[in-house]
Amino acid sequence: MGNTVFYQETAARVDKALKYCDDTKAVVLGEQTLGQVGSFFNNLFPGKRAIVVADATTFELAGKRTLQELQAAGISTDEPYIYNEPDMHAEMRLVDVLKPILANTDAIAVAVGSGTVNDLCKYTSSLFERPYMVVGTAASMDGYASFGASIEYNECKQTFSCPAPRGILIDMDVVCKAPVKMNAAGFADLIAKIPAGADWILADLIGTEPIDHIAWSLVQDSLRDWVSDPLGVANCDRKALTFLTEGLIMSGLAMQKAKTSRTASGAEHQFSHLWDNQHHKFNGEAPSHGFKVGVGTVATSALYEKILGSWSEATFDAAIAAIPRNFRKWETIESELTHNFGNSGLYETVKRECRKKYVEPDELKRRLLLFKDSWPELKARLTKQLMPPLEIQKIIRLSTAPSTPEEIGIERARLQKSYSLAQQLRYRYNCLDWVRDMGLWEETVTPLFQPGGFWG
Repeated sequence: MGNTVFYQETAARVDKALKYCDDTKAVVLGEQTLGQVGSFFNNLFPGKRAIVVADATTFELAGKRTLQELQAAGISTDEPYIYNEPDMHAEMRLVDVLKPILANTDAIAVAVGSGTVNDLCKYTSSLFERPYMVVGTAASMDGYASFGASIEYNECKQTFSCPAPRGILIDMDVVCKAPVKMNAAGFADLIAKIPAGADWILADLIGTEPIDHIAWSLVQDSLRDWVSDPLGVANCDRKALTFLTEGLIMSGLAMQKAKTSRTASGAEHQFSHLWDNQHHKFNGEAPSHGFKVGVGTVATSALYEKILGSWSEATFDAAIAAIPRNFRKWETIESELTHNFGNSGLYETVKRECRKKYVEPDELKRRLLLFKDSWPELKARLTKQLMPPLEIQKIIRLSTAPSTPEEIGIERARLQKSYSLAQQLRYRYNCLDWVRDMGLWEETVTPLFQPGGFWG
C-alpha cells in the first residue's frame, strides 16, 4: 500500500470498520494497487473464474490492466464484457443485458468503474446469488461498499436490496486521473453526511430509526477531516483524494453495519431522488448524483439554519395547541399526492411511503412534546452537528461541485416546489417532515425564497 502515513491511517480505519461488515471482507486502497488484483481475487475467490465488466472508458483506464493481472496470476478469465453506451446510467435495461452474460458462466464479476458499473454488477450478481468485487476508478459516490443498488426501473430510480462487494480495490493513481467533476461529485456526496446526521438525530429522538452508535462513529468521527480540503480535491491532491475515497468507502461500510442507508442519507438525498425521477436534464444530460445531492445539502442546511434561528419552546407550545385545527388527514395528503405524482410512475411508491409515515394526532402530539422537552439540548446538538449553509456552499464550490440550483438547471421556483415534493418522497424522517409536523411550512420554508431569505 505504500509507506505514506495517510495511507496507513486510512488502512487502519477501514480495517476496523470491516470487522462490523457481513459482505465486504477486504479493501485495498493505495498507490499501484492494480498490480495486486490477481492475489486479491485469489484470496477472496480461490479457484474461481473471473469476468471483467467495464464500460468503454473504464476498460481503458483500468480494465485492461485488471484483466492482464488476473491472467498473470493464473486465474481463468472469460471474455470481458464492455458496455458501450452513450450517457450510460444504471437502468434495468442494462441489467437485462448483463444477465445472460453471467447466466452462461460461473465466473465472478470484477466490476471496473464507479457508480453505474458497480451497481449493475452488484445487482446482476445478486440475481445469481453470486458475490463480486469492484476495482474503483473514481471517488465519485459512496456506493462502492454499500449494500443495495440504485437502478432505474419502470421510469423510477429505485434501490434494490443486494449484497455489497466482497472486495474493493482502488488504485489512487487511477483516481487521480479521473475527471475532476467525478471526484467533485463524490465530495458533494460526502459532505451531505453532515445534514444527514442531523436528520438521523431527529429520527432517533422520536424513535423511528434509533442511532446505531458504531455506524454513526464510522462516518461522523472523521467526516470533518475528510471534507477539510476541497481545493485539494479540485487540484487532484493525492492526500485529499485518498481521504475523500476513504470517507466514501467508510460510508458504505457503515451502511452494512447498520443495515440501512440512514447512516449516509437524509433529506438532501430526497432532492436528488426527486430530480432523478423527474428525469431532469441540464444541457442535454442528467447531472450526477453527487451534484444533485450537493445542492440538496445546501437546501437542507438552509432550512436547518432557519429552524434553529427562529424556533423556541413557545413555537412548540403553539404547534401542539394548533394540532386540532392544523392536523392533516390522510385524505388531504392523498389528494396532494394525486395532484403531485398522479401522472407519473412514482405515484404508488410515494403513496406507500407517505402512508407508512402517516401518524394520528396523539402520536403527533407525543413527538412535538418530545421536541419541546428536549429543545435546549436538541438545538445545541444540531448546531454542533451542522455547518452554516453559506459555509457548506463555499466548501462545495471550492471542490468545483455545483452549490446553487441554477448550476444544475433547477430554477428557484422549482427548488421551492421541490422542498414539498421531496418531503413526500420517502418514509425516512428528516427536517422536511419536522417542519410539516409542526404545521409551519409557510412560516419556515417560504421565507427562504423571499427577499432576505437564503434563496431570495
